[in-house]
Amino acid sequence: MTHRPTPAPQTASPSHDAPDLKAPITRAGKTIDPLKPDPKIAHGWLHTARFLTTAPQLEHLPPLEVPEIAFVGRSNAGKSTCINTLTQQKRLAFASKTPGRTQSINLFSLGKQGVTDAVLADLPGYGYAAVPREAKLRWQRVMGNYLLTRENLKGVVLLIDPRLGLTELDEILLEVIRPRVEEGLKFLVLLTKADKLNHAEAQKALSIARLQSGGGEARLFSALKKKGLDEVALLLWQWTHGAHAPAKVADPAPEDEPPSLD
Repeated sequence: MTHRPTPAPQTASPSHDAPDLKAPITRAGKTIDPLKPDPKIAHGWLHTARFLTTAPQLEHLPPLEVPEIAFVGRSNAGKSTCINTLTQQKRLAFASKTPGRTQSINLFSLGKQGVTDAVLADLPGYGYAAVPREAKLRWQRVMGNYLLTRENLKGVVLLIDPRLGLTELDEILLEVIRPRVEEGLKFLVLLTKADKLNHAEAQKALSIARLQSGGGEARLFSALKKKGLDEVALLLWQWTHGAHAPAKVADPAPEDEPPSLD
């Protein structure tokens, strides 16, 4: 019997007809970039937000290793409304009837199936005239220390009413965090209540904010008109999951509505 040598396995040569995984995909008339996360994924992730803890002092904050994103801004800048709109929950972030009276850092955890993969921090509004001077100074120190020393802080969202622009207190905050932004801290100036401006006013405010952001980014946002919602949701997702987070994920099964805080 003659033994014939076993032929070596053939290696498939690249096919010119193989799909380019980096090329845009057209589906239902819409172009989808496979390297860009779907806004639905970011919104679904933000919808998992749930109350974690409240801390009247820095020492009461739990040490965390997951990325943390802080929302800061003057009282009446629309901070609570912004957080509630992004998380699709009406009463997650509590808006006090007396602006400036809420003097605690509130943390909200994010992540599906009860697993926390990021945290939102709602810092007290500042600059409200009715708050006693001593309280203002105390909270300026607390916020300054938080922004400078919180180790897992990944990004800061500064909310500004574009009709007022950056105030003196906003500029002080910018100076406080500038060294960390230069070291890589993510930073976004969010111009809330953009629906109050016409197109020309909005573009002018956005241009000014970009110049003043100190190396960060600037976006227009309107909770009423849902303007900028997708862009901000994607930005927060990328800050916490990386710039090239998976784009294509199977549609999740419907989840129970997260409980609202009473």
